Amino acid sequence: MVSLLLAAGASTRMKSKYPKVIHPLCGKPMIQWVLDAVSEVTNNVCVVVGHQAERVKEVLPDGVEVAYQLEQLGTAHAVMSAREFLDPSDDVLILYGDMPLVRGETLKRVIQDHRSKDCDVTLVSIESPDPTGYGRIIRDGQGRFVKIVEEFDASEQERKIKEINTGVYVFKGKKLLEVLPKIKCDNKKKEYYLTDAVGLLEKVNVHKEEEVEDFSGINNRVQLAEAEKIQRMRILRKLMLEGVTIIDPATTYIDSDVKIGKDTVVHPMTFIEGKTIIGEDCIIGPMTRIVDCVIEDSVSIVRSECVGAHIMSGVSVGPFSRLREGTVLHSKVKIGNFVEVKNSKIGSNTKAQHLTYLGDSEIGENVNVGAGTITCNFDGKKKNQTVIENDVFIGSNTALVAPVKIKKGAFVAAGSTITEEVPEWSLAIARARQENKLNWVLRKKEKEEG
Repeated sequence: MVSLLLAAGASTRMKSKYPKVIHPLCGKPMIQWVLDAVSEVTNNVCVVVGHQAERVKEVLPDGVEVAYQLEQLGTAHAVMSAREFLDPSDDVLILYGDMPLVRGETLKRVIQDHRSKDCDVTLVSIESPDPTGYGRIIRDGQGRFVKIVEEFDASEQERKIKEINTGVYVFKGKKLLEVLPKIKCDNKKKEYYLTDAVGLLEKVNVHKEEEVEDFSGINNRVQLAEAEKIQRMRILRKLMLEGVTIIDPATTYIDSDVKIGKDTVVHPMTFIEGKTIIGEDCIIGPMTRIVDCVIEDSVSIVRSECVGAHIMSGVSVGPFSRLREGTVLHSKVKIGNFVEVKNSKIGSNTKAQHLTYLGDSEIGENVNVGAGTITCNFDGKKKNQTVIENDVFIGSNTALVAPVKIKKGAFVAAGSTITEEVPEWSLAIARARQENKLNWVLRKKEKEEG
């Protein structure tokens, strides 16, 4: 079995400067969903590209061949552009790159039906409540297949037919190669229709599929949003059946490559994206966004944003925290409200509970970071590192001017600006001595009033 994906069109109805098939759907390009489905039936795949071909090629995985349709002259012309890829001794599966809801299990049924009936071609049809834009399946009085009529060439009566051609075919390779040179462009659009190849073959099988949504093509942003909703619910359903609790699927958004362990609870208005991996017994959300993170077991993340972080077991994050790329939180760390961490490693049992920025830092175990602490990591030209060793206490409203090191067991007094190394088990105070000027306010008022 070889497979051919047609993805050369200009996609004008998307109103986009980007090729339609690279638009994202649940975390990956539309065409990747089709490739994933096809991979369940064959690894021998070719994509026909044309409009903005290089952009489409950028998203294709290794091992996928590419053929170029230099002029967009119809579906049969697209197949002709890839004729060197076709194998006369094998079956050829043909489908579109803008059909992201198609599933491998559905394609397997189509192929099985084709092979069991030993036909020259099997085409897939569905009953559509709105057949606009699709070719209609014409049958005789006994329900036998007669032909396909494209909408542009259909009569008013033919356009009322609800059974449509999905554009998915399985051909015997030899038969397809025989009829391709015979296809003419004698239609209103002056294009080479692949449907005409069906008309030139004798043994035609129509596989009528009940899974209608699998064959939804995407032509505009409205249809893209509808497909996203369907695909998202498939993802959530799979996760729930695997033991994940999703409180409200209608307000939960999880990408296709995300992995979540059993007994984790995902609360409403949560977005989990990219290659994120979440362990067991976690609490995620509500109102949380997680992108490309590794989160181990028994972690709690509430009303926060985490991107590119590694969060180990027993950590709590939030509410209103932000973890940026390069953050590593070891076990039982507590990151609290309005705390931002960037490119920093934080040791076990360390706490930064309030109003803190920790950037380009290496922080040891059992450290208390007081409210309002800032690592001043940027000197105007480069980023510098702050090192805080184990068992350190950082008082509230402290500025640590990097590069600087606070050694084991040290105390930093609240309100300090630390610019030099603090030795082990020492107290560092870096603030002006308080001075009280008695009756200063009264004298100021007398002067203003006088």
